[in-house]
Amino acid sequence: MDKKSRLGSLYVAIFGAIVLGFGILELVVIGTTGRQGVGWGPLAMSGMWLWWTGIIFVTAGIMYLSSATNFMDIRQLAKSVVASIMIWIVAGMAIFNKVASSIPGEETWVNSPRDFLAGCGPPYTPAIYLLPLALVIIYFIRQRRRAS
Repeated sequence: MDKKSRLGSLYVAIFGAIVLGFGILELVVIGTTGRQGVGWGPLAMSGMWLWWTGIIFVTAGIMYLSSATNFMDIRQLAKSVVASIMIWIVAGMAIFNKVASSIPGEETWVNSPRDFLAGCGPPYTPAIYLLPLALVIIYFIRQRRRAS
């Protein structure tokens, strides 16, 4: 096993555990508080899609963890890519929700630019925090392509 494969295995194992943890946490939050959810500083978990994001994160976390052995093998890398795509879709949905909910104003039809930017600020869902870390898979795809 070369250095890149060991680095990739370590990365997806740690990241998979984090994603799995967030998924379990979201399922616990929806089970205890309902759709009202909770917020801790810049992190918020609420809404009617919390069940689905929890299930998706648990599934993605399991896929990451199962792909940690022999990581640069094409099958293991493909599992990580699918798990990353799942996170990208959930994060894209969360970003769209944040932007779209910031457009309508309280007293006017459309918010001012200042209020729009304030509405796009924290707190964010876990998917938005996981998005940059899920994009690292692109590096490993390029490394695999160069090795071939």
